[in-house]
Amino acid sequence: MPVVIPAGVEVSIADGMVKVKGPKGQLQERLHRLVRAEIKDGKVLLSADLAAAREASAIYGMSRARVNNMVAGVSAGFVKMLSIVGLGFRGEVEGQKLTLSIGKSHPVPFLAPVGIVLSMDPKKTLITVTGASKDLVGETAAKIRDLRPPEPYKGTGIRYQGEYVRKKAGKTAAGAAGTAGASGAGAAKK
Repeated sequence: MPVVIPAGVEVSIADGMVKVKGPKGQLQERLHRLVRAEIKDGKVLLSADLAAAREASAIYGMSRARVNNMVAGVSAGFVKMLSIVGLGFRGEVEGQKLTLSIGKSHPVPFLAPVGIVLSMDPKKTLITVTGASKDLVGETAAKIRDLRPPEPYKGTGIRYQGEYVRKKAGKTAAGAAGTAGASGAGAAKK
């Protein structure tokens, strides 16, 4: 399956290194030694020496997907959205720095890596992470989520937009009374 190069994107291949440049930035990645790439008719064609190794087919598929993600990233970019859920929980963005108020005794700072753009909605409860590298966008969103993952009893914390958090039932008084009666009966037998 060839990777189509859209208008405004430049791809160059030299010594196993694929470099992609577009309106959203530039990315580069070294291909595995079993995979070869060439540019033909506005498409990137990848091929693998399937006889050389058993895992060559899997390596080819991964390499093709990574090159496709690079081309898509520099042309359109990737986006991950995170929701901040909780009473008084909010965030603010100043340049590359995200400051979160997430129920701790102090504001939690987070510095975004180079190539990532953070933004907030007017309500200050929706974080948008954008960038050209799919890996970097996903990794940054995961690090922000790990600052306060959603807890299972009230559901407060930072979660991916659209993520379902399964809630647990809290403790009940009926269960506590049943165990007290059993331990009292055991004590009466002695």
